[in-house]
Amino acid sequence: MAAMKPGTQTEQPQRILLVEDEIDLANLISLNLKSLNYEVIHTSTLHQAKQVLSAKCIDLLLLDRMLTDGDGLMLCEQLRQNGELLPCMMITAKDSEADIVLGLESGADDYLVKPFSVLELRARVKALLRRGRQLSPQVEPLTFDDLVIDSSTREVTALDQALALTAREFDLLLFLAQHPKQVFSRMQLLEAVWGYSYSGYEHTVNSHINRLRAKLALTPSTSDLVKTVWGVGYKFSPHSH
Repeated sequence: MAAMKPGTQTEQPQRILLVEDEIDLANLISLNLKSLNYEVIHTSTLHQAKQVLSAKCIDLLLLDRMLTDGDGLMLCEQLRQNGELLPCMMITAKDSEADIVLGLESGADDYLVKPFSVLELRARVKALLRRGRQLSPQVEPLTFDDLVIDSSTREVTALDQALALTAREFDLLLFLAQHPKQVFSRMQLLEAVWGYSYSGYEHTVNSHINRLRAKLALTPSTSDLVKTVWGVGYKFSPHSH
């Protein structure tokens, strides 16, 4: 599969691939995103989506789960296994906490449950595309004892062992580590890391925090770096600061 890097010519409209087999919903999404001057390519199967991804440069993937030829999770997992950093948002009726966690574990950057408001969709799409275009500055890695966070390569190591973080888990850890010992509410983290602050989506932060902690816990010296401040939110609490 060909590499799919976000477009670098800012004068060109950003290109979104929508994989959705509900035609009325696909038309509604396409109409709204085109009104924001995005180019939208619509497919209804995973097979068609793979063909588009191989042939065109895509800036954002909007991916349904229950498709006629399989689960959209399979495509997201394949992209991540191939090292693709293409931003991906799941749009699905599967709304259980287990489904949401599974979607995020597959490498999705966001998970939007049907039915949803068009305004929320637009806000989330803007946030993902904005973050996709931001280039990490060439700065020195953040080092906290055995933990090293490199924003240039987007790699995290603990005791020289690489941690397999999703793109959003990395963003969350980096943001917290850039503000050691500062407490952030779930809404503040949604705004800073996801780019939106819709009430009711604090569970998204909880899920990411829990999975990030589980990965940090693989190394004893980094297992308690992200702490809960009860009734307030979370903070990054390194031992050496």
